[in-house]
Amino acid sequence: MQPNTAFLNELKNKLPEFFTKDGSFDLNKFKDQLKDKNVNELSEGYQLGFIGKDYARRQAGEMPSTVIVPDEKQNQGEGKDSKNLFFTGDNLEVLRHLQNNYQNKIDVIYIDPPYNTGSDGFVYPDSFEYSDDKLKEMFGLDDDQVERLKSIQGKASHSAWLTFMYPRLVLAKRLLTDAGVLFVSIDDNEDANLFELLESIFGEQNFVAQFIVTRSEGGGLAKQAITGHDYLLVYAKNINKFEPLGKPKDIRGKIVNKNGIEYWIETDWLRKEFGKYGTLAYEDIVSVKGQAKKNEIDKGLKIGKYVLIQKGAKHIVGRLRRVDEDTSKFYTITKHLNKDGVKDLRRLHLDQIFNYPKPVSLIKEFISGATIRNHESPIILDFFAGSSTTADAVMQLNAEDGGHRRFIMVQLPEKTYHTNKNGEEVPNKGGKVAYDAGFKSIDEISRERIRRAAKKIREDNELTLPENFDGSFKHYRVVKPVKQTLEEIDDFDPNNTNLFTDMVDGFSSKSLGIDGDATGEETILTTWLAKDGYSFDADVEEIKLDNYTAHKVEDNRLYLINEGWGANQTKELLNQLGTHQLEVQSVVIFGYSFNVAELRELENGLKQLDSKVTLIKRY
Repeated sequence: MQPNTAFLNELKNKLPEFFTKDGSFDLNKFKDQLKDKNVNELSEGYQLGFIGKDYARRQAGEMPSTVIVPDEKQNQGEGKDSKNLFFTGDNLEVLRHLQNNYQNKIDVIYIDPPYNTGSDGFVYPDSFEYSDDKLKEMFGLDDDQVERLKSIQGKASHSAWLTFMYPRLVLAKRLLTDAGVLFVSIDDNEDANLFELLESIFGEQNFVAQFIVTRSEGGGLAKQAITGHDYLLVYAKNINKFEPLGKPKDIRGKIVNKNGIEYWIETDWLRKEFGKYGTLAYEDIVSVKGQAKKNEIDKGLKIGKYVLIQKGAKHIVGRLRRVDEDTSKFYTITKHLNKDGVKDLRRLHLDQIFNYPKPVSLIKEFISGATIRNHESPIILDFFAGSSTTADAVMQLNAEDGGHRRFIMVQLPEKTYHTNKNGEEVPNKGGKVAYDAGFKSIDEISRERIRRAAKKIREDNELTLPENFDGSFKHYRVVKPVKQTLEEIDDFDPNNTNLFTDMVDGFSSKSLGIDGDATGEETILTTWLAKDGYSFDADVEEIKLDNYTAHKVEDNRLYLINEGWGANQTKELLNQLGTHQLEVQSVVIFGYSFNVAELRELENGLKQLDSKVTLIKRY
């Protein structure tokens, strides 16, 4: 009880629209309503406004301030040949990095973001990317306005949630192909706001549907009404290029021929005999006995026009078509129970770790619907990976239809514990099961789920699993350089004739305080490859220049990162370029590894070559 509690309760009864979910009074909203002229019909129009909107727009345009550290133990071990990717780090920073090498390349994005229920742990991160003075300069704010903007820190208000989501959705849209699609799971708390937010980013013409997902049974303790559903909002990048979500028509049985191609056949008898989704093996298909129509049907079977199903003495002939050529559209109500998500984790011995895991069946249904006409090589991104249900769904679909869908998972390394005053590790609320199982952070659980799911898929599909099934991933950590490295960068003078510090080592896994066994050179190279638009499986070749190791990428760029460059290396490089033993368009150097004399010699030598080779210096 506070001195003004009774007064606030009275206000809440009479003016409930001015109170936030946590029960605090929104004084600024109240002040706006008191203004004589609080409506501007000409300038405002219909739009979604929230504290932090201009700041969120700015965030969507920022460059990454982190480096990408490869997990060499994973990437050179079990994930060596995998095309799947897993990023541990802040998803906003990961999305910023991906703008360079995955823009317009992602086919499907599915996310299950915080629902902002007040009990899901969501609060706006406690820090802004800019100082107060910078905020004033960028947005023309005064002290009071800066304070109002910063009022969302550590809060779970609608404005805080929208400011958090806005830049991530803007960047997500840029990653999608023109025919790409975004799926977002949400509940009543932010459904209306999310709808308006997506309208403003994607445009109302690109709205596909809002699905109602029946998710629970029971709920008798609900205060007002039993809420047994969530929503799934779906937006296309470009509705004119987007193929409608599809599934094989319900009354057709699926048949797989000798070439592994799926077909359906439409017959009432087949539906009745085999059920709604009857499946027949090729061996079940028999030829007509006798001469009647035999030649015609044999020819039709040979060219794939007919398939013949025999039941006793009765023969039924139906037209043969590819599954992906004739599909039915999705109905906007679908059922996927919460308990099924729990069962999915239980079969992997990971149950009780997550409270509300999404069922694999939900994500499978919609990824399948979005990739039914192209399951060969689409890329599926989930930047709120959680327990990696999306990765599990992708692998299961590939096992079922022989597709080559690839996934990219992104998960923040949220700790399952905190350290108390005595320096002891104490499990967080809701994190005890995970901590006791040996998981120190959520991303560890996420990666382990992928491993266990892949193992289970292999066990369950031992005889039918495609030979090139991809059940692993490459792992990268996206982190900020440590303070000491940043200070050394600030203090660096490129005009010094001598180098006093090995700046490269500051970017190694060890120096950054993380696992992964990456050298500083590997971190810098990985970060630069992404920056320069190369995929994470780009062809990188080591080039020896005297005793110095450089890296050539796709006959295009040569990267010089480590220290140790001198006159002999310059001479060898110019010789190989001049004799066309080595052909690249540009040479990119880590400026901190080169003193001024070495740099000038290299720069002058490249200028004298007949073939134009650009020198790019990075600091």
